[in-house]
Amino acid sequence: QLQASGGGLVQAGGSLRLSCAASGRTFSSYALGWFRQAPGKEREFVGAISRRNVSTYYADSVKGRFSIIRDDAKNTVHMQMNNLKSEDTAIYYCAVTTLKVPLGPYDYWGQGTLVTVSS
Repeated sequence: QLQASGGGLVQAGGSLRLSCAASGRTFSSYALGWFRQAPGKEREFVGAISRRNVSTYYADSVKGRFSIIRDDAKNTVHMQMNNLKSEDTAIYYCAVTTLKVPLGPYDYWGQGTLVTVSS
């Protein structure tokens, strides 16, 4: 089970940190991805982190502004989002896969957390 949190309302240029907490003892065997869906748009890939923090991947739209780290001891992955823009407004989802990121496919999805960036 995945639980995303950390969303909220922030002004453009501000920062938020999203977290994805997982239950279960096999979290370290999963790679994790972040996705988002803006109103009226399709879900899109945001970023991902491989097992053991080996690699991270980011969409071009967030590269240099977002960063993902994982803490397997706490079964948690964080996504730090800096210099937020109005176009980052969306519901953000985390998902895990036993296969390679960012392709997946992803096996389990958490509920979303809403990020709203005001301009």
